[in-house]
Amino acid sequence: MDTASITGLILAGGRGSRMGGVDKGLQILNGKPMVAHVIERLAPQVQGMMIVANQNPEAYQSFGYPVWPDSLAGFAGPLAGLQEGLSHCATPWLVTAPCDSPFLPADLVGRLGDAVVAAAADLAVAVTGSGDCRQPHPVFCLLQTALLPHLNAYLQEGGRKFDAWYRSLHVVEVEFPNEMAFRNINTLEELQRYQAQ
Repeated sequence: MDTASITGLILAGGRGSRMGGVDKGLQILNGKPMVAHVIERLAPQVQGMMIVANQNPEAYQSFGYPVWPDSLAGFAGPLAGLQEGLSHCATPWLVTAPCDSPFLPADLVGRLGDAVVAAAADLAVAVTGSGDCRQPHPVFCLLQTALLPHLNAYLQEGGRKFDAWYRSLHVVEVEFPNEMAFRNINTLEELQRYQAQ
């Protein structure tokens, strides 16, 4: 899949409640905000980028990409951010990543793109592990922008769970070997631990 057909969306709209209510994407890891790590890894893989953030829009705008808040009120979760991203996406495909996962794979988009094309799927989602330890990572997904009406209907019905929404679509799961690449940093203790590493 040609990267010119894909826009990257960084999801930074959460409350950061497990980190004491701070804006997780702006917390410093190894000298720069976590969202800067995500941008560095994702931007080379896509045609353009945007960020969904419900707090500190000026700080996020300083990275040089469009910033949008959720249209749904009340910190409605990653699907609300996805809805906002899809509504502003000018390319046929959108790939998502959260602002608190600074180690995402350099081949994330390539592998998701190859799989979604091979399966003629609506959406590709990253998965790590196997058997009982198999773990989907729904906020790392590549999907058709044309799915916006489908998502709108799900949200209007009160749905909020990412995996419950995409189960009704033609989905391909893409296995990645490095579970660490999808690790998100949720607490100040985790942030300090990764600083030390």
